[in-house]
Amino acid sequence: MADGPGRLGIGIGWRHELDLSIARLPGVDWVEVVAENLHAGHLPETLVALRDKGTPVLPHAVSLSLGGAEPLDTARVEHLAEITRELGAPMASDHVCFVRAGGLDSGHLMPLPRTREALDVLVDNVKLTQSIVEVPFALENIAAVLEWPGAEFTESEFLRELTDRTGCLLIIDVANLYANARNLGTDPERFLDEIPWERLAYTHMAGGVERDGVYHDTHAHPVVPEVLDLLRELRKRVEPPGVLLERDDDYPTDAELAAELTALREAVSP
Repeated sequence: MADGPGRLGIGIGWRHELDLSIARLPGVDWVEVVAENLHAGHLPETLVALRDKGTPVLPHAVSLSLGGAEPLDTARVEHLAEITRELGAPMASDHVCFVRAGGLDSGHLMPLPRTREALDVLVDNVKLTQSIVEVPFALENIAAVLEWPGAEFTESEFLRELTDRTGCLLIIDVANLYANARNLGTDPERFLDEIPWERLAYTHMAGGVERDGVYHDTHAHPVVPEVLDLLRELRKRVEPPGVLLERDDDYPTDAELAAELTALREAVSP
């Protein structure tokens, strides 16, 4: 994949609660870490140990609000750039979303209206971010519980034009595709047919649960079989450079994590 991080393999999201588990788990080829949870010059020892033994450690931001109408907070981007340099990471990333508006922080990744105007804002902010981080930069599709009216693009069209205009990479979150299919009625296989796979950096996988007719992408439950099936559908179209398991709460045993990583590896094997 052009300009991407190269072949990563099977990875897991690094969390403080999992730091010792990750060191013990077999078959962890790389990790991704939430950039806002790190402080430059004070990286956790276990994360430094992974970096120093050659395990790729990729920073993933959650607060840049690249689709927001307000001016980009470049201090947040500078922090991401500093963490990227300290980790020696081959790329950095965030999401296709906004998180702030009118001086308020939503506390969630909010979907963008898929309009030409919103795309122009996102493109400008991505280009500015790229000039600061100075490594390949990727954007991830999010799980949404609503779609704004007046869409001028499908999600795949929006992402394709974004990559065409900025040269950015994509992180495809398969669990988010499933959540949107359940909650919004979108067609994940059509998305997989239309996405520019030449821009793929890697994929995300995570668990969720249904409550009161709504599927919640919790990152606190095992990956459901339907999401694994969707990963297999993705594999029919492309060999993903990397697949990452995300877990953010209700952490299971090492054996359960190892079993999930094995299932991901098997799902993308030739």
